[in-house]
Amino acid sequence: MKHLLSYWNVVAVRIREAKHILLLIDYDGTLTPIVEKPELAHLSPEVKECLQELAKNPRLTLGIISGRTMGDLQGRVGINGIIYAANHGLEIEGPSLSFIHPAAKKAVPLLRSLSQDISKAIVGIKGARIDNKGLTLSLHYRLVDEAQLDELNKIFTEIVKTSLASGQIRITPSKKAYDIRPAVDWDKGKAVEFIAQKLTGEDKPLMLFLGDDVTDYDGFRTVDMNGGISIFVGEETTKPPARYFLYSPKEVYQFLGMVGDTLGFPVNQT
Repeated sequence: MKHLLSYWNVVAVRIREAKHILLLIDYDGTLTPIVEKPELAHLSPEVKECLQELAKNPRLTLGIISGRTMGDLQGRVGINGIIYAANHGLEIEGPSLSFIHPAAKKAVPLLRSLSQDISKAIVGIKGARIDNKGLTLSLHYRLVDEAQLDELNKIFTEIVKTSLASGQIRITPSKKAYDIRPAVDWDKGKAVEFIAQKLTGEDKPLMLFLGDDVTDYDGFRTVDMNGGISIFVGEETTKPPARYFLYSPKEVYQFLGMVGDTLGFPVNQT
């Protein structure tokens, strides 16, 4: 991977020459730093203002893609007229765009039942929490004492093993969490493709996708296959499948301002 800010001249040429840009950005760990509890991840006023300015650019379509629920994601970002892809892209909302994956919708009762079972079973494990996000679940263990991690894993494995073996769900490890999703052929990469296809115009947009976690890797692959620009946020040593990297959400903020400048729509940054 190449540090994007060090290769900005190369990237800027591609952005400048593109007829239209599809800019899709992950939320946690990309626009905001990773925090102890998901509810503490707030978008800073400076980043929000920057995104609002970019969203006004007629040559750019902005989208936020996340594992959060639609309501939570829209509430935290709070920008009208952009695309929101929630639950890892299983539900998408935007101008003239509304989608919920039908197979995932059918799995809601199963996920609800698993959530209830896990919630009851982890009562004695301090710091463990299960989030039922409708179309997906997340078991968070960032605040669990290391001495109890084995116990938590045993409980979790026992509860999900039948649904996992029958091919009803799949589990993806993320940062100090397990994501439980319906076993449907859909991921952030498929969501990126879906959004790109829905954009009006004959020319394929230049895709830019920023993310920081394993759940973003499918998005990187899709963007690269379509000649776009994939950007990992984090340390270079993690070696995810992206062409470029930025060290932190702070550098993401810097990058967003540079995109605005390159498109001739300077973004005020403090």
